[in-house]
Amino acid sequence: MQFGIWTPVPHAIAPEPRLIAATEQALDNAPIQPYADEGYAFAREVVTSAEALGYDITLIAERLLGPDLEAWMLSAALAEATSRIHLMTAVHPGLWAPQLVAKMGASLDRISGGRFHLNVVTGWWQEEYEMFGGAWIEDDEARHRRSEEFTHIVKGLWCEDEFSFAGRFYRVDRARVMSRPVQKPYPPIYAATRSEFGKDYVAREVDVWFLPYGPSYRDFEASLDVARRAMDDLRERAARHGRTLRFGLSAHAICADTLEAAYAEAEALVAHGTRDRVAQIAAGHLRPALVGPRDLLIERVLRYQEAGLDLLLLHFTPMLEGQARFAREVIQAVRCPSAVSAS
Repeated sequence: MQFGIWTPVPHAIAPEPRLIAATEQALDNAPIQPYADEGYAFAREVVTSAEALGYDITLIAERLLGPDLEAWMLSAALAEATSRIHLMTAVHPGLWAPQLVAKMGASLDRISGGRFHLNVVTGWWQEEYEMFGGAWIEDDEARHRRSEEFTHIVKGLWCEDEFSFAGRFYRVDRARVMSRPVQKPYPPIYAATRSEFGKDYVAREVDVWFLPYGPSYRDFEASLDVARRAMDDLRERAARHGRTLRFGLSAHAICADTLEAAYAEAEALVAHGTRDRVAQIAAGHLRPALVGPRDLLIERVLRYQEAGLDLLLLHFTPMLEGQARFAREVIQAVRCPSAVSAS
């Protein structure tokens, strides 16, 4: 199993002092010294620390409407600041042309030495699309059809010397990306759709699917059952197209000395999640039920792994302390159980 983290940007993780300070600095718009942006400084420290701790990948989530640094710019900066950890950059079809994303993705893959991954996000925030010149589509199924065409074109441009496509939302004629990605046949593509037509799109075009969640962070067995059934379903759908999928799970992990202490931290995040839909992003990731003391978390991670999970993508509160403790107490045990037992 691989382990990853969410790069800390304001909309994606629970608030903590450095993230709050970064947001206030971004909104203040006061002059700053070169390289003194607190949002970048915090993200860089978290990601370089994660790399040193042995995490495999980081997601740089995209939120144009807000104080977040732009995801592709941040990804390029983090590529220069790191040497091993892989960089999964999010993109919203309808806000970016697939030809441009193919070019940017190939460039980032080359700059990073083959460490770029792409997370395709269908999108839900109409105001964001309209403010940034995107094409908003009200119908959910149509948005997923657009994502499928978008992904198909990006892959085609990465894999073929010349690519043409005529669909409902996009048309390209003999297009090409002359400097293609390092990774062959192309950098891995991720998605997290929950709709039935979205799942069919994943089965046809995507490499890693982020699983749905169970009902509550207090019910691990239900969460595991949801994950198992979802994996079985998508394996069957992908097999019809001669494809094999891998599976990821986003989770907010809480490793505490006792179950009671972990639950108290979880309840604070649940309360934060009631603020608005953006706040729900971090709070909703409690539902995989990776909440508890060390031994319980080790057991649960191993059971997800035995069920077929390939990637855990995590965030913590606070990020630096949380990712260090999880790496030391949980990841080490999962990767090297004999060494932990001997100690």
